[in-house]
Amino acid sequence: MTSVLCCVAEKKSSWMPLLLCICVAEMALGQVRYSIPEEMSTGSVVGNIVQDLGLDVKRLKSGRARIFTEDGSEYIGLNAEKGTLVVAKRIDREELCKQVSPCSLHFQIILENPMELHRIDVEIADINDNAPYFSKKEYSFQVIESASPGARYSLESARDPDVAQNTIQTYKLNPTDNFKLNVVSRPDGTKYIEMVLHTSLDREKQEEHRLTLTAFDGGNPQKSGSVKINVVVLDANDNAPVFSQSSYRVTVPENASRGTVILTVSATDNDKGANEEVVYSFSQHTDSASSLFNMDPHTGEMSVIGVLDYEKVKHYEINIEATDKGGLTDTSKVLIEVTDLNDNAPIISIISLSNPIPEDSAPDTIIAMLNIKDLDSGKNGQVKCFISPDLPFKIKSSSTNFYSLMSDDALDRETMPEYNITITAMDEGFPPYSTNKTINLRLSDVNDHAPIFPQPFLTAFIPENNSPGMSLLSVKATDQDSGNNARISYFLEDSHLNGMSASTYFSVNAESGEILAVRSFDYEQTKEFHIRVKAQDGGSPPLSSNVTVKIMIQDQNDNPPQVLYPVQTGGSVVAEMVPRSADVGYLVTKVVAVDVDSGQNAWLSYKLQKATDRALFEVGLQNGEIRTIRQVTDKDAVKQRLTVIVEDNGQPSRSATVIVNVAVADSFPEVLSEFTDFPHDKEYNDKLTFYLVLALAVVSFLFVTCLVVIISVKIYRWRRERLVYKSSGNLPVIPYYPPLYADVGGTGTLKQALSYEVYGTTDSRKSDLKCSRPFSQSTLSVDHSVTRTVPRHKTESENMLTEQKPPNNDWRFTQGQRPGPSGATGGPEVAMGTGPWPQPPTEAEQLQALMAAANEVSEATATLGPGTMGLSTRYSPQFTLQHVPDYRQNVYIPGSTATLTSNPQQQQATAQQATQQALPPPQASAQPEPPKAAQTPASKKKSTKKEKK
Repeated sequence: MTSVLCCVAEKKSSWMPLLLCICVAEMALGQVRYSIPEEMSTGSVVGNIVQDLGLDVKRLKSGRARIFTEDGSEYIGLNAEKGTLVVAKRIDREELCKQVSPCSLHFQIILENPMELHRIDVEIADINDNAPYFSKKEYSFQVIESASPGARYSLESARDPDVAQNTIQTYKLNPTDNFKLNVVSRPDGTKYIEMVLHTSLDREKQEEHRLTLTAFDGGNPQKSGSVKINVVVLDANDNAPVFSQSSYRVTVPENASRGTVILTVSATDNDKGANEEVVYSFSQHTDSASSLFNMDPHTGEMSVIGVLDYEKVKHYEINIEATDKGGLTDTSKVLIEVTDLNDNAPIISIISLSNPIPEDSAPDTIIAMLNIKDLDSGKNGQVKCFISPDLPFKIKSSSTNFYSLMSDDALDRETMPEYNITITAMDEGFPPYSTNKTINLRLSDVNDHAPIFPQPFLTAFIPENNSPGMSLLSVKATDQDSGNNARISYFLEDSHLNGMSASTYFSVNAESGEILAVRSFDYEQTKEFHIRVKAQDGGSPPLSSNVTVKIMIQDQNDNPPQVLYPVQTGGSVVAEMVPRSADVGYLVTKVVAVDVDSGQNAWLSYKLQKATDRALFEVGLQNGEIRTIRQVTDKDAVKQRLTVIVEDNGQPSRSATVIVNVAVADSFPEVLSEFTDFPHDKEYNDKLTFYLVLALAVVSFLFVTCLVVIISVKIYRWRRERLVYKSSGNLPVIPYYPPLYADVGGTGTLKQALSYEVYGTTDSRKSDLKCSRPFSQSTLSVDHSVTRTVPRHKTESENMLTEQKPPNNDWRFTQGQRPGPSGATGGPEVAMGTGPWPQPPTEAEQLQALMAAANEVSEATATLGPGTMGLSTRYSPQFTLQHVPDYRQNVYIPGSTATLTSNPQQQQATAQQATQQALPPPQASAQPEPPKAAQTPASKKKSTKKEKK
């Protein structure tokens, strides 16, 4: 199908509108032809390639459309946004094609994804943009006067780079008095001009003639060029030289060496003498050929003096002249055709290359597009292209001089990551020339391989009691892919071990694959674990594989042996009986022990560490059996004590000891009587000794601290008493009795004890009474938080303290029973005051003595005059029964006539009444503690020591 598009183009303002017809021919195989005038402005639209090729603008963009020219010229550009061809730069037809007509630009439009190739031809139409011109501004001729009319003189033709109608059409010579202009056509169609003499010359009339030659072209507007011709009239030379041929043709190979004679021309002159001699030369307007060829002026031989190249210039046209000495000349033309030789190797150009390509590319995938050309002609320019048949690729011709490199088989990057594809192009000349071009094609990786572990199962060992974070082993997987597809991350698959998630036991480093223990393990609880580690690559989608890791917990000797028999009890003694008639090897008993460890850590051995008589018993090293090693005799002690040590075989070993009591007797009563007071050996070890020494040091420090505090308090009190004595004079000496005591005898007759302090003065309106909470029998304490200030008038408590109880008539003491200054007649020890007290007093007796002492204090206070300092009687809770004399039988209270009764009911009633009067209100008192159990003599000693402290 052919369509015609007409448009009007303007060159300059002086030009007339030029109607141009652009013919667009759509041909098969995507060929389009356009015709545009030369000298179009840059950016002018040549044609709509999208419309003419039936393409889409989006296809141009996605296919990265571009223009490819074989010579690399960039006259035509592609506007991918609009889909049009535009003029990229100024086009000068004369510069581009010289005199060749028609003049066309040939290029290809290449699209990718998929690849397409469209051939575009743009014909450059000539415009009359060049005026005719001559190579020289002035020519000179010498014409003999005897020249007859009709003599011809060759003139240089004017030149016009334009072609067709725009080139030179006519010449005009002025004046034409003696000469006229003649245009001659040659057999080959070319024209040249001659100046013909039509009127005889007379040198005597006019020696020189000045003419003007003007050349006109056929353009619109018409252009012209002129040259001046000076004709000098010479004297007689009637005959001009004549060439043997009006034109000469010769063929020269392009590899002709310098100095090669290609042609010999000849011309004859009918004159005689000097006028007969002819000189050969190139005409004056032959400029380009003079650098390649040489004309011998005497012989007429034409030789090669330059390098001929068929690919540059295929033929030459040379004008030659033959001139005699009289100035007569003749002209002729030499046509030289250069023949082609196979002197050019093919040229391979890569116009498009996809590198790298995915390894999963399908067969027939286009990898590269090639342009292969040979500057030679004929068979010398015919090229064959091929690659090695061992490669999984092929070469396919898409159009003239264009080839496609395609895949021919499945590709695998892991097998062959890259290919060196050597493309060979060979012409059909003789000898043939070839060219090689190597393409280094790389294959891009596709995630088609999963990580692989070297083994499907792995085993790791870890000792028990390990520290958390301990490394077990590192798993390593390999991936044949590359890049991110080969970057492997390791994960612990979520599973349950012993009812818990596997992540609570182990962790896996995602980068290194190192398996770490999260917690400490115990072999006795769990002996092995089975976990699965997943290796996953970084591809998309990712691929993974698993490996099963069996983790074995190694036993450590962390458990000592445990003795099952004989059972060790803290409060009873178990003894094995051996009759005195026992023979050698008699089985006494068997020590049974176990070790929860395993392996050699659980191998137990038994040894006799200590025995009452080592010569009587032995212990089996492996079975723990205790047997006699000699006959039992009557001299052997009944009580035999054996210490057996049980050791395991671990490193370091652990052990346990057991004490076996053996009774050598025939009857049970005998054994019972012997083992009643069986001494218990004290087993000491370093740790116990350390704690005892530490406790002793702490107690010593506390004792020294308390001692310093007590001394400081004593000194403080002593200074206050000195002040009291100095201010009040001599006061009566009142014996000091303990205000507080506890029942340490365990009789339980007095359940509560009372501690109080009385501060009394004669000149103050208020007195202080301080009462403490009741406390238990064996504990002495003072509560200072219940101190109160009461008015000076007497309260019930003061009445209770000042009133004296009447003597008890139930007790009767003789003078011989009363100690002290009342005239008791005791023994010598009593008289000296050093004898022991008969019996300790009861609680009632002690309370009675306390009340009597309080009475004396009240009376002594009342006798003090005004202005004297009050007497403060303090009863320290540290005072114990050890400071109280024994008043069990005879109790004498100095300054009082009171006696103590021995009736328990009356004593208890009296004590309760005194306590109720002495204690503060109910809210300030504490609840009585329950009585403690009776104390043993040993416990009495301990409590006495505590009370002292």
